[in-house]
Amino acid sequence: MILLIQSISRNRFEHKTEKNADGSRLRARRNGMTQTWKTRPNEFKIPIKIGLCGYGYITHETADQWEATE
Repeated sequence: MILLIQSISRNRFEHKTEKNADGSRLRARRNGMTQTWKTRPNEFKIPIKIGLCGYGYITHETADQWEATE
């Protein structure tokens, strides 16, 4: 699970269940700055890049599916 402190400092993430074609864990890297809100201090959104042309977000709702690596 990714915590708010890890979401600010870490640059690489791995999915816990999804796999790549070679059987390794799905990897993603940070593609921008973590977005936080003053009115909702427990929520965050991390923009990520997956592979060559995949993009997405890790949010406070999906953080339990990802692990921060480095």
